[in-house]
Amino acid sequence: MPEDLLGLDDKMSPQERRTAYSLATIYIVRMLGLFMILPVFTIYGAELKGHTPLLIGLALGIYGLSQATFQVPLGALSDRIGRKPVILLALTLFIAGSTVAALSHTIIGVIVGRALQGAGAMSSTVMALAADLTREQHRTKIMATIGVSIGIAFTTGMILGPVLNAWIGVSGIFWSTAVMGLLAMGVAIGVVPNPRSHSHHRDVGVVAASFGNVLRNRELLRLDLGIFIMQFVLTSNFVVLPVLLTHVTGVPVNRSWELYLPIMVLAFLLMVPFIVIAERRRKMRQILLGAIAVLGLSDLAYVYAGRSVFGMATGLLIFFTAFSILEATLPSLVAKVAPADQKGTAMGAYSTSQFLGVFTGGTVGGIAYGAWGIHGAILTSAGVVLLWLLAAAGMAEPQYLSSYVLPIKASDAQEANALKAALTSIRGVADVAIAPDEGVAYLKIDRATIDEMALRAFMRPAREPLAG
Repeated sequence: MPEDLLGLDDKMSPQERRTAYSLATIYIVRMLGLFMILPVFTIYGAELKGHTPLLIGLALGIYGLSQATFQVPLGALSDRIGRKPVILLALTLFIAGSTVAALSHTIIGVIVGRALQGAGAMSSTVMALAADLTREQHRTKIMATIGVSIGIAFTTGMILGPVLNAWIGVSGIFWSTAVMGLLAMGVAIGVVPNPRSHSHHRDVGVVAASFGNVLRNRELLRLDLGIFIMQFVLTSNFVVLPVLLTHVTGVPVNRSWELYLPIMVLAFLLMVPFIVIAERRRKMRQILLGAIAVLGLSDLAYVYAGRSVFGMATGLLIFFTAFSILEATLPSLVAKVAPADQKGTAMGAYSTSQFLGVFTGGTVGGIAYGAWGIHGAILTSAGVVLLWLLAAAGMAEPQYLSSYVLPIKASDAQEANALKAALTSIRGVADVAIAPDEGVAYLKIDRATIDEMALRAFMRPAREPLAG
């Protein structure tokens, strides 16, 4: 991303670094609490009163439904009452949900707790606060730092969940997530800088008037379908994988981290060259389609592994490698495809699809497990991936453009139109949207051909981050 494109003040200030790392910490703490139960919950859920395969799957996925329901409204509320109050409200709901789940001895109680955890949807608010506290040329860098924290939380959760389960059980994991929520509140209050004001940013926030355009864009809809199915498959698989590992291959759930740790590390190492090829050699479409196909094949590996631990490990390695490639590729494609001033809205639709995929995957995975057993649930996931591959096959080759936020000054519509025309004429600028109320221009640029000197001429000095 071209946050240092113009070579002007390419170092983040101490406040900006503090913003990036503290908000990433909050993100890690919250998402870690959601991910830690994935590798262990099905075994625990089978001991709860009133459990059925459907209800176990629903308990895994229900947080996705409440997350999808509340993330946009809470983001809009933060525009009215401020970012930190909404983040603290979200963390309060998360802590309450963790406490309810920890105290519950029935599957219904855990479902209620998980729904409350998800209702603390603060993703869009955290991104908006990061934008409030940082200068335009560093915004992409800070968003990337926060985004990386999700991957860290997922990997750590897969390892830490089985370890904590051996020590304190799943109810103890829920208690630990409540404690982590309290720690995150402390970080939000005492470490995250306080913005003097807040405003709407089109590159990170949802603009209601842009929803129609985003939902009519076929390429964006393909990507929304993609993240929906990817999360569907992840959650659906983890309805049955703990059972498959424990009761078929003989790997105790408390020792499954010994399997996940090397697999997750190796999957990351295998993912990196594919991402480099996708971006630098402009092979993103081919890499995406290949990763989708491999994701589906990994499900078949589970089926044919039988009781072989090596076969299961191979299937898991294939799955997590493909998953990691897709997890990095899909949001990058959204940023490339979305119009310059609609990136925030496009990412909002993408995130909603992601969380709905979590909910649907858990629910359908539970139904399939109850009706057709472990292999039936896995083959259902493989069938859904096939549908994704067919839908993705028609995608156009993306333009390899990067987003850039340029500080500008335009006091009226006439100046804004003149500035847009001038910026559009610069070599390497593909799309321009002027936002006079924000004092910025949203650009899509080709980093390989951009005329830096010409662009620099239109750049006003970036504002200092507004912190109290």
